[in-house]
Amino acid sequence: MVATAVIMAGGKGERFWPKSRINLPKQFLNISGNKSMIQQCITRLEKMIPADQIFIVTNELYAELIQAQIPHLPSDNIIIEPVGRNTAPCIGLASIIIEEKFPNSSMVVIPSDHIIHNEEEFLSIIQTGIQVSEKNGVVTLGISPNYPETGYGYIETSGSPQRLNNFEIHKVNQFVEKPDLEKAIQYIEQGNYYWNSGIFIWKIDVIREYIKQHMLDMHEILEIMKVSFLSEERNQVIRREFPKMPDQSIDYGIMEKIKDIYMIPCIFGWDDVGSWTALERIDDLDENGNVIRGNILSLDTKKCIIESNGKLIATLGVEDLIIVDTEDVTLICRKDKAQEIKTIIKELKIQKLEKYL
Repeated sequence: MVATAVIMAGGKGERFWPKSRINLPKQFLNISGNKSMIQQCITRLEKMIPADQIFIVTNELYAELIQAQIPHLPSDNIIIEPVGRNTAPCIGLASIIIEEKFPNSSMVVIPSDHIIHNEEEFLSIIQTGIQVSEKNGVVTLGISPNYPETGYGYIETSGSPQRLNNFEIHKVNQFVEKPDLEKAIQYIEQGNYYWNSGIFIWKIDVIREYIKQHMLDMHEILEIMKVSFLSEERNQVIRREFPKMPDQSIDYGIMEKIKDIYMIPCIFGWDDVGSWTALERIDDLDENGNVIRGNILSLDTKKCIIESNGKLIATLGVEDLIIVDTEDVTLICRKDKAQEIKTIIKELKIQKLEKYL
């Protein structure tokens, strides 16, 4: 069985502003280690899947960045979305392009901006997931939760798990939206809820059939694209047809509507680095619980995340703050507002301060 991979890399990483910008979003930054997140992602996948079978879906702004950071990736494997249309159209478009090149292949779908510490475990689980998908259709990876996170969606499982290659294979009961804290605590206590990693595995013909069944409008646009690819230049067809697709997530469009989904619980040091507070999970903390990056003088400073661009940042008597200094912007906010940094982005647009986006 031929395995292919689709890396979704069109996000703007707005909750990682001001370091993540429109022209250089989070997935192209070195958040952890000496490679960008997308470089780490493709290096990880290449241990199992050749580069010519790995595809990256992104927008036009980032095509050159991808070519610069991953020069060995075939240029035809960079799929350009002319507009953002959420994960269902992204996956649908990739599926028809891969179907043409690698019919009957398995398809691993993975975001570009996750950190995974135990790569060996991750690859073993992906290989197991491919085996399961060949028999059972759709597989997702669920992260075993270790605290009641309210920023993630959850997956509820049911029944007794099967086993394959020493991994448990659970039947998915339902996908659940991001909960409030009370619900999240309840999920942890019940023990059959897992964080939704956003990583999926299926055969091409299976996902194409589910799109036809549950997202017929999108299916018809994809069919028009497939036919047009035979006579027209691919990017021209995508520019014309892709904006007609619905703005829907794959979770809402497909996953919440189908029954035969299987989940493999994972513990491989995963983090989606959704906001600045993720640094507390992936960095070493100092004796006062601070994340310190760069030229920092911290006195009587506790549980803060501070990153300097070179300029000295001196703090005194502060607690639970995020302080990030870049060349042209300094962000200061309470840690409990980390998920709301997008509101600054909205206000910058309203005030026509796009140069800071």
